[in-house]
Amino acid sequence: MGLFDKINMPGVKDVIVVASGKGGVGKSTVSVNLAVSLARNGYKVGLVDADIYGPSIPKMFGVEGVMPKVEMLDGKEYMTPIEKYCVKLMSIGFFIGQSQGLIWRGPKAAGAITQLFETTVWGDIDFLIVDFPPVTGDVQLTTIQKVALKGSIIVTTPQEVALSDARKAASMFMNPDLGVPVLGVIENMSWFTPDKHPDEKYFIFGQGGGEKLAKECEAPLLGQVPLIASVGAAAEKGRTVFAQPDKIAMEAFEDITKTFLEKI
Repeated sequence: MGLFDKINMPGVKDVIVVASGKGGVGKSTVSVNLAVSLARNGYKVGLVDADIYGPSIPKMFGVEGVMPKVEMLDGKEYMTPIEKYCVKLMSIGFFIGQSQGLIWRGPKAAGAITQLFETTVWGDIDFLIVDFPPVTGDVQLTTIQKVALKGSIIVTTPQEVALSDARKAASMFMNPDLGVPVLGVIENMSWFTPDKHPDEKYFIFGQGGGEKLAKECEAPLLGQVPLIASVGAAAEKGRTVFAQPDKIAMEAFEDITKTFLEKI
């Protein structure tokens, strides 16, 4: 494979990366629930946990400690992704201990993410969602250079400090030398509604950040997700927004998925 030759993934149609430029904005939560929502709409979906240093997808799907099957094919090892909620999963987290941290320099991390794409037998996939690490670095650039991407989705929260980092992620994709279109923006933690006062909204982190970023990227605002404590609690137990009694977040992701499918 040449320096910038694209990885061949037979059967995989559209690869879409989800990025934020910073941690703590719920990017992985968005990646997980977007992937599950697409699967619920009848699409064949895969999810790559590209956060080499802090893989969270195994825990969020409740498959920690599960090991993908590895087989030899033409003298080369290939991995079968773990499947849950009708989503095929691959993460470096399947191959390291829960408390084990990785101390890898950029080239080794970039090589690891390349292997996740290149040696996984995905089968037929309509959408392969890639959960990017925070900030920008070798893993992101390697993915952009070596994977044929349909586009990117930027996740932000409303406040300016999150927008500043999200802009950096968006500018990386829109760099003329990379040319990855921004397909849309998702605003997370848009407001808080108390359980006992469902008609009230408290804009804890401000308002309008997602819409502002979408305009700057000349991309649609795909939707807003409210701040709901039960969403984080469910993720800790390996459950998605579709497997909990609070329907507000579920409806938010259903709307986001509908808009996303219409826009692309």
